[in-house]
Amino acid sequence: MHTLLNVLDAGDDDQPALLVPGGPRLTYRRLREEVRRAAGLLAAHGVRSGDRVALVYPNSAEAVVLFLAAAATGTAAPLNPAYKVDEFAFYLEDTRAKVLLVPPGDSAGAREALGDRGAVIEAGFDGSSSLRFGPDVRGARPARAAPDDDDVALVLHTSGTTSRPKMVPLRHRNLTASVANIVASYRLGAEDVSLCVMPLFHVHGLVASTLAALGSGGTVVIPPRFSPFEFWGLVRDHRVTWYSAVPTIHQMLVGRAAQRRPARAESLRFARSCSSALSPQLMRQVEDLLGVPMLEAYGMTEASHQMASNPLPPAERRPGSVGPGTGVEIAILGEQCDPLPPGMAGEVAVRGPNVMAGYEANPTATQEAFCDDWFRTGDQGTLDEAGYLTLQGRIKELIIRGGEKIAPREIDEVLMRHPAVAEAVTFGVPHQSWGEEVAAAVVLKGEVGKKELADFCRRHLADFKVPRQFFFVTDIPRTATGKIQRRHVAAAFTEQ
Repeated sequence: MHTLLNVLDAGDDDQPALLVPGGPRLTYRRLREEVRRAAGLLAAHGVRSGDRVALVYPNSAEAVVLFLAAAATGTAAPLNPAYKVDEFAFYLEDTRAKVLLVPPGDSAGAREALGDRGAVIEAGFDGSSSLRFGPDVRGARPARAAPDDDDVALVLHTSGTTSRPKMVPLRHRNLTASVANIVASYRLGAEDVSLCVMPLFHVHGLVASTLAALGSGGTVVIPPRFSPFEFWGLVRDHRVTWYSAVPTIHQMLVGRAAQRRPARAESLRFARSCSSALSPQLMRQVEDLLGVPMLEAYGMTEASHQMASNPLPPAERRPGSVGPGTGVEIAILGEQCDPLPPGMAGEVAVRGPNVMAGYEANPTATQEAFCDDWFRTGDQGTLDEAGYLTLQGRIKELIIRGGEKIAPREIDEVLMRHPAVAEAVTFGVPHQSWGEEVAAAVVLKGEVGKKELADFCRRHLADFKVPRQFFFVTDIPRTATGKIQRRHVAAAFTEQ
């Protein structure tokens, strides 16, 4: 595979490629035809290499077809349909979008934000699984020559937890390298069926759940929205073999799925967790519910998603670890960018063909992010002798209490072991004497008091790590993709 168009070469013509329950069903032949047709239409609108094509679609067949067409003709810039006008305005201006693709009669906020700075094209599948375009759209012409592997296929923004969101340009060769790594990691093949429950405007759902499945010649099932109550029905009806999600979705399954794996759901062979820390307790609960291995992985937008993963059996999967590197080198660096020995904590750094060359139009951020050719992830962690990586949290989210550096994830995991705790997120709050003090937001599933929780933590943690403040809440603030960002959680509970 050299470009994203080559990803589609893995599937036999009549093999199902995309299935939307109650909606379009596309074989690989039809998928390739629809991508070529949409790419031709974009070319007719003057889209060329480097031109940005924004897409505002929920999870759907359209989101996949139009993403591939945009990447084949110019550069795709998928956006969250839930954005408001001001948010659309920022991203459309920052990406310099030339064309905006939207569902018929939808996305008023994005249209308003674009104004007269670009063309709006409506596109949606009809009842015969054919992509239809708005009545004012010009007819398609042959698309430009096939993209080069060094062309930028996709631009996404970082979460912007500590600064203005940075734009990440991912080239065809970055993305196809990541796809190949994921296919190899999980031994994906034409018989596999992926259930895509993550948004298709971020790399997790786009690269792992969708492109990797297509790159193996397999099938992607894309429900319009995720419901834990419909999970087993989708697995049975479509013979789903795997799915990937953030811990929030796994937690929803554990809490709301009607039963453990029922009859006729034997097709499921593994589940994958990524984009946020998976507690060992939740890992065990999901494995008990699903009856298959739960494989925690580690990914970032800047690395075209996956960098490490626990392997399939019979190899060892380790609770609390994100596994060894998958097609990339991983190192732990000290403060002077010096490699540290196994077992010593430092900054996680990676290098490999899936890693971006640098942020777009931001040389300062690029210089800060790289040490020689190592990309500095901003995460603190350790590597053991076998190469398994254990993450301890974002370096900028470490709690520094009286000079002691405290990894909040360690405290999260202790709190999650209490039978009355459903979720826990630890963070630092300002303290006049210590600099920072430890606090935790906790979602309960049983009766427990703050003193009892503190005493429980004290039995498992050094006293300086025990939270001095507890916030009992019904929900933990999350991003659109289900990630928990401690700085946002801290702000939500300390600025009240």
